[in-house]
Amino acid sequence: MISISVIIPSYNRAHLLPRCLNSVISQEYAPVEIIVVDDGSTDSTRDLLKRSYPGIRLITQVNKGVSAARNAGISAAKGDWLAFLDSDDTWFPGKLRRQAQTIETSPDSNIVHTDEIWIRNGVRVNPQRKHKKHGGSIFKYCLPLCAISPSSVMIHSRVFDRVGLFDETLPVCEDYDLWLRICARMPVSFIPEPLITKYGGHPDQLSTRYRGMDRYRIRSIDRVLNEVELETSDRRAAINTMVSKIRIYLNGARKHDNRIFVGECEQLLARYAAEAG
Repeated sequence: MISISVIIPSYNRAHLLPRCLNSVISQEYAPVEIIVVDDGSTDSTRDLLKRSYPGIRLITQVNKGVSAARNAGISAAKGDWLAFLDSDDTWFPGKLRRQAQTIETSPDSNIVHTDEIWIRNGVRVNPQRKHKKHGGSIFKYCLPLCAISPSSVMIHSRVFDRVGLFDETLPVCEDYDLWLRICARMPVSFIPEPLITKYGGHPDQLSTRYRGMDRYRIRSIDRVLNEVELETSDRRAAINTMVSKIRIYLNGARKHDNRIFVGECEQLLARYAAEAG
């Protein structure tokens, strides 16, 4: 038996938490604990949890963002394996059981993710080809966009000792950043079954509040290129992706006269374009 801690960051999601929490409570493979990190909510989140979910472990903090909330859960977790779930998403009942089976048959696994179903504004939508999930050495697939959904992933706690926690300085793309750092160093296991439902379209999603998100992805790729000794093909793919993203981002930054980011990107472009050849 493996021990699993479930970590759910939440900010003003009292209206969505019951759907999320009930999907965890209904798991066929029970976690050792369910942790909700309340990131400074001003709604009825804490009253809801104390009244209707007294068995759930509640951690409260001032509002610091989703990365800080997840990191607080990681630091407090008792389980060897950590399963993350966003408060607007849900799990199928067999999600943790299937991941536990995968881990038990692959003892070298450090991270396991699954396929997913998307619901946007109440309607099921089909992911595009670029969103297809993969297992194994997937660093190249992580470069264009986020290749692993936080709500699908289960990670052994030792991984964070090796690669670090979620980057709390990133207001968005914090998951993209972590997957790059992990997948640059180790393979991942993938279960090609939809075992989570991702809900989108609501106005408080981070992806709807930030424009020009590639500037954060550029920063993350630069970090990996400087911190990790990549395989030759992976380094080449990272540099090519970096150059492409910088050129696209520069076009938009120049149009909006964003001089700070223009200067930073021009310096990066000069360095990596020379290495790309």
